[in-house]
Amino acid sequence: MKQTKLELIVGVFVLVGLAAVAYLALRIGAGALTGGSTYPLQARFSNSGGLNPGSNVVVAGVTVGRVDAVELNPKDYSSVVSFSVLKSVQLPADSIASIRTTGLIGDKFLALSPGGDSQFLSPGALITDTESTVDLESLIGRFAFGNVDKKPKPAESK
Repeated sequence: MKQTKLELIVGVFVLVGLAAVAYLALRIGAGALTGGSTYPLQARFSNSGGLNPGSNVVVAGVTVGRVDAVELNPKDYSSVVSFSVLKSVQLPADSIASIRTTGLIGDKFLALSPGGDSQFLSPGALITDTESTVDLESLIGRFAFGNVDKKPKPAESK
């Protein structure tokens, strides 16, 4: 009798634990644990390679939001990143958006550098002062192989 009761208690405890883990996984996946309400912003980049929906939005190393969408603007072929920022974070109108990498080959995130303007970005505003991601493959290729278009210098005669 005691063995059955103990097994029932352990089973209920395991089910409650699994339900809690599932709940937290869903909340984190939806970005709901950043806390509070948010407002939407957008940023235009020439290259947003590697930045995906769900990536973090960071100000001074602190996560303040999430990337909602990364889309191509068919008019000028630029990348438009839509993201949400906590309402408690008021960004000056001259803020800069950059795409950065955690570590050498880690995940991409959107870094915001607040400016000094007295006016703040309104919800839905477009940040045009941006720094695109660095294309690591082409950078390594240029470093490893140099500029292959250069002609060799003629040998000097003595």
